[in-house]
Amino acid sequence: MIGAGAIGLGTAWHLTKRGHYVSVYDPRLNAPVQRQGSANDLSGTSASLGVLMGHVFRRSSGRGWRLRRRSMELWPQWIETLQVHQPDLKLHLGLLQIPEDERTAERMASLAAQRVDLGLEIVSKEALNKVWPTASHGGLHSRHDGRVDPLLLQLALRQALAGQSVDLNAEAVVHLERNNNQWSVHRADGESTIHDVVVLSTALTTDALLEPLGHARAMTPVLGQALSLQLTTGPTSWTHWPSVLVDQGFNLIPTSPGRLLLGATVEPGDCASADPLILMRSLNERAPAWLRTATVVSHWSGLRARPVDRPAPLLEELEPGLILASGHYRNGVLLAPATAEWVAAALEQP
Repeated sequence: MIGAGAIGLGTAWHLTKRGHYVSVYDPRLNAPVQRQGSANDLSGTSASLGVLMGHVFRRSSGRGWRLRRRSMELWPQWIETLQVHQPDLKLHLGLLQIPEDERTAERMASLAAQRVDLGLEIVSKEALNKVWPTASHGGLHSRHDGRVDPLLLQLALRQALAGQSVDLNAEAVVHLERNNNQWSVHRADGESTIHDVVVLSTALTTDALLEPLGHARAMTPVLGQALSLQLTTGPTSWTHWPSVLVDQGFNLIPTSPGRLLLGATVEPGDCASADPLILMRSLNERAPAWLRTATVVSHWSGLRARPVDRPAPLLEELEPGLILASGHYRNGVLLAPATAEWVAAALEQP
């Protein structure tokens, strides 16, 4: 397993539970799982907010919908098992989407009518007045979507793997080589090891490993930014709030009294500009006054890998013993359980 984000660690953990011997390669394994102050070099998982938008997915068929549905079925089981290692790890339930206009509100109402059994319901403008007074068209509430803390998730997975027969290598992989029916994994320290199967969960570094093998799976970087905010006015508690409120693609997540996270995937490329931060604070002039006057406690950013000319994620067996599970774009944490299950099925097929 090359890559130790939510996908890599989650897949390694799932495979060990099924009796596979797993090695994990990633230089991040030497780094603590944390955010400190302002940072712009965080991994996708550490930079993410861990939002689970499964049941509010607009499509009702296709691979993307199946993966989301399956992950949302598996997440409660994953959380229950991983709480042995991190008792504070929880499935924070409740996600509220605010429509931008009346047409979007009508689509949300249609979706809610189709998925009553999945916990979707429309909330009126009046009911949202105390929570989000600019919600002039009401909102769509999903009882079973929500959030998982990505830092606690990584800690729990690392601790779970430490108790298994897993070889954790804090070295970068620089080259893959076919070796008869096996694979030579060459590391940055000059050492190499032989494996029957290689699983790539390497986001933006994937193509550098695949191109010499004759496989092209280009991905482009998309920057996500997040703020931790301390309110100076406004809500003193979050009693009536969901775990996640989404307005125009911006995620607002209450974390403690008077404190919340605000984040979004805001711009292509790998360089943050100041304008998106201004945009995030104002939410296109739809932010309540208490959000505009909040104090920034910390700010961080991270890159998401979006496949070029292919739908996310990239789940493929490229050739015997070479499996690609990467390019999850904004949904690495959400799709970790379903991806792990898919990789196991690819490994174990007759």
